[in-house]
Amino acid sequence: MNETQGPHLGVRGARGIRLRGREVARIEAFSDAVFGFAATLLVVSLEVPKTFAELLSSLQGFVAFAFSFTALVAIWAVHNSFFRRYGLQDRTTVVLNAVLLFVVLFYVYPLKFLTVSLSNWLLRVVPPAGAEPRFASLNDLGTLFVIYGLGFVAVFAAIALLYAHAARPTTALDLDALERFDARTRSRHYLIFAAVGLLSMALAGAQVGLRVGAPGWTYALLGPLCQAHASWSERRRSRLATADETKETK
Repeated sequence: MNETQGPHLGVRGARGIRLRGREVARIEAFSDAVFGFAATLLVVSLEVPKTFAELLSSLQGFVAFAFSFTALVAIWAVHNSFFRRYGLQDRTTVVLNAVLLFVVLFYVYPLKFLTVSLSNWLLRVVPPAGAEPRFASLNDLGTLFVIYGLGFVAVFAAIALLYAHAARPTTALDLDALERFDARTRSRHYLIFAAVGLLSMALAGAQVGLRVGAPGWTYALLGPLCQAHASWSERRRSRLATADETKETK
């Protein structure tokens, strides 16, 4: 067994992709522990209510927790999919994975603060009398979007780099043409996430549309952009698959 974990010829999964990471490695076990700790940080500040009124008040945080927990699970699912596909443990993968985990831990508190603010706005929660406002000015809101964007961009840039690394021939994964194409496609997919995060940060930094939450609405671009990229990539993949089949029949 070499540095990248073997055997590299895994079982064929959906769309003919070979799943090489069939066993949980130490890097994944450590990563799961970090994700579990990050999930704990989402609720660690909550106290057990002592009265029914406090219980009702604490339940207002359920929506915010649901939002933030869903986002964290989505990142974990992307991370898990990468290691199921490739099972890499080389130095570059370890470094990029460490960066990703570091950012995830940093990302928890901005994510929690943003989701609490969003849920309070959606539920029209009235702060208690005498409580300090969550945002002293629009500048604070803009800074929050910048801080959140930094974590968002860093997370998906790290994931994009992991897929780009897997696509390199030097990883010794013995990827065929379609597998290498799929790895590069996923790398571009997550670079779109990073690009949208950068756009949101730019709007927030320039204080464009802060009153209507324009930096936040920017993330809605992910849907159409990713769909357009998926359609374009699928057409190219079909042509590549057809070309491979033609070569095999000759």
